[in-house]
Amino acid sequence: MRIAVAGATGNIGALTVAALQRAGHDVVPLSRSLGIDLVTGQGLDASLAGVESLVDATNFLAADPAKAVASFGAATRNLLAAEERAGVGHHVLLSIAGVGRVEGNAHYAGKREQERLVAAGPVPWTIVPATQFHDFAASVAGWTEQDGVAAIAPLLIQPIAPADVADILAEIATGPPQGRYMDIAGPEPQDLVDMARRTHAALGRTVKLVPTWATMFGPAMAGNALMPGEGARIAPTTFDEWLATQR
Repeated sequence: MRIAVAGATGNIGALTVAALQRAGHDVVPLSRSLGIDLVTGQGLDASLAGVESLVDATNFLAADPAKAVASFGAATRNLLAAEERAGVGHHVLLSIAGVGRVEGNAHYAGKREQERLVAAGPVPWTIVPATQFHDFAASVAGWTEQDGVAAIAPLLIQPIAPADVADILAEIATGPPQGRYMDIAGPEPQDLVDMARRTHAALGRTVKLVPTWATMFGPAMAGNALMPGEGARIAPTTFDEWLATQR
């Protein structure tokens, strides 16, 4: 199959490209670094010629919900319109498990807009809600780290390995549209602070972690807000197994 991957140079996008290529598919990578701008639509029409399925693993960083909604919305509208013109038969969107349970977070607001547009759009679709990834804890700590000290929220999550996410996206992209897919998650619940501590230890870094809700992740994300829903698909790779590959 000829399959396009939006966000192809990002973490999940690059792994999805690799998973599809291993399976023998013809992959069309879409990213700004390759001259394709999803927000303006530049280069999309030519890139989607002959494409049968598209995986959207794009990501936009914004602290303001309105800006996140605008960025995700513009890119998604352009993708869907170009896919309709090209006759693409399946749009696969990577989203977030529990995206509707968290208010006030800019990224979640953008992803909700993305889901809304895809579900109402002209291209048959599958939305794949994933829990946070195994590298999430280190990323969160890095956002606030100053002088060897990082504030981090004591979130409960059930993280999934990025490579497992890519394998699932590649599998779904080669099949028929399924609407809203089940949540996908890793095999074990984890505490975000402990994950960050163990990741830093594996990388040989010393960072003082300060658990606090006074971060971009407030009390609205406490409890089970970031956990997978009932009937989730459980991917195989544990956090410890993933961590062993980071040393």
